[in-house]
Amino acid sequence: MAEPIPAEGRAPLLVATDLDGTVVRSDGTISARTVAALARVEQAGATLVMVTGRPPRWMRDIATAVDHHGIAICANGAVLYDLHTETVLRTRLIEAEVIAEAVERLRTAVPELRFAVEYADGFVFEARYNLGRWDAEALGGRPVDGRTLVSRGGTKLLAFHPSADPDRLAEQVHTSVGDLVTVTHSSGRGLMEMSAQGVTKASALAELCAERGVAAADVVAFGDMPNDLPMLTWAGTSYGVANGHPDVLSAVTHTIARNDDDGVAQTLERLFPASDIATR
Repeated sequence: MAEPIPAEGRAPLLVATDLDGTVVRSDGTISARTVAALARVEQAGATLVMVTGRPPRWMRDIATAVDHHGIAICANGAVLYDLHTETVLRTRLIEAEVIAEAVERLRTAVPELRFAVEYADGFVFEARYNLGRWDAEALGGRPVDGRTLVSRGGTKLLAFHPSADPDRLAEQVHTSVGDLVTVTHSSGRGLMEMSAQGVTKASALAELCAERGVAAADVVAFGDMPNDLPMLTWAGTSYGVANGHPDVLSAVTHTIARNDDDGVAQTLERLFPASDIATR
């Protein structure tokens, strides 16, 4: 059965979607069908927002893939990024002293953790920060000593544990530093992502919607992982892809087909019928 169109039969005014695991397939690509479906959103006069944990520097390929449609909320809400012009519009930083305190607490609580700090234009990492198949330096990172690591405010503090269960680790990290930063995760590994206190995908999306006069009831959101939960529970209508985290699937208003089966595209095609767009 097709999911109902939200807001009493009206097409949404704004579509917010996560990227990796939601519209991006397991092989790292975005299908032609999904690109076409995303383009329908703006063609229909609605706003398209990519809401992702990715930093801005990882958005160039996405901007190209979706033909520069939409605006992006990056780093789990810390950065607003224009996909049309590929420019950063604003940032919400964790202050340097907060990063220093969080790292100090976490080194004591979970000694196996190793750290990196994201900025809008790059990131730094300590020598122990080894992501296995991902080379931090090849991804644009710069190795630094512990003092330099905490010397500058950043958009995101990352803490990696090579073997921990991510859900259990998230609870432990939240217990240690939840009064300082917002803790979440999205990779399916022991990689914790921390933003400034109160900064989430939902906070950034709500701010953007307020500026554009869009109510939560007129927003639909798509996601798959715990970092999507604030956005999914804020939006008037929420969709979790079938490959999503159990906590996501229990929180959303609808479950749709997997990312590899173009679940988001299938849903957008129903929300924005081609016949409606042709008459605009």
